[in-house]
Amino acid sequence: MKPLHLILLIGMNFFWAGAYSAFKTLTPQLDPGCLTTLRFGLAAVALLLCWPWLPGQSPRGRDLVKTVVMGLIVFVLAPRLQVAGVQRGQATDAAVLMALEPLITSLAAAMFLGEYVGPRRWVGFGCGLGGVVLMAEIWKPDFHLPGLTANALFVASFVCEAAYSIMGQPLIRRAGLLKVLTLALLAGAVLNGALDGRATLVAAQHLTPGAWAVMAYLALICTLVGYVVWFVVIRETEVNVTALTVFIQPVVGVMIATVLLEETLRWGQLWGSLAIVCGLVIALARQIKLPGPLGREETGKT
Repeated sequence: MKPLHLILLIGMNFFWAGAYSAFKTLTPQLDPGCLTTLRFGLAAVALLLCWPWLPGQSPRGRDLVKTVVMGLIVFVLAPRLQVAGVQRGQATDAAVLMALEPLITSLAAAMFLGEYVGPRRWVGFGCGLGGVVLMAEIWKPDFHLPGLTANALFVASFVCEAAYSIMGQPLIRRAGLLKVLTLALLAGAVLNGALDGRATLVAAQHLTPGAWAVMAYLALICTLVGYVVWFVVIRETEVNVTALTVFIQPVVGVMIATVLLEETLRWGQLWGSLAIVCGLVIALARQIKLPGPLGREETGKT
């Protein structure tokens, strides 16, 4: 992984971590369907307006069909599950559960893309999960999991989101990544509009300026910039390596939820955060490729 790619992913994980608190703040004004429809609809329109200037070829034939299917899974089903899970639980719970996504994505990459997950990466995963256990403080008598329904919805969304990497990586090697993303978003926007378009238009008329600012954050930064950055990185880096950076989100997500939503901060979250950072250092130490004579291309599996 290039140092610039790592920096970009770390930055984007900070923004993605804030999405859980954003979902929670929009709960009084938008249900999961309307929030999803508005977020990805705005992102699709923004990219569609830029279509004449987007580089690369458009996906065709079977690739076009796969792009549409990916869009329906990632931009219709996954966010509806995720928003519903967050709204039924706490933003801090959602941030902690996010640590399961790297494991799900890496297993999918190994199964469908034939990627090798080496021992250092497994150690990194272990430290990440250990950090999540520390953050949750499961040994305390007052420990309780969020509602079973919220957990199930959130974990199911990870399975759906893995499709973006597993289906998207082969697609962007044959077509322009921005055009693949645009068509996937457009497919999702069409189905979202069919499901909740009328309700979304009504709800949008009553959104406060603050809610529109939060929606712009979700649509432009978390979606447009974030999904483009992810495609740029996985085009050159294995999916299971890229997925490790998602472990940053529980740390940042808990901090944001604590500050913005005034949810309780615990000492376990500090020690858990340190464990997650250690896991990232162990797993990514040999994956960073420095430019020039100091850089080394990784030839072995780690």
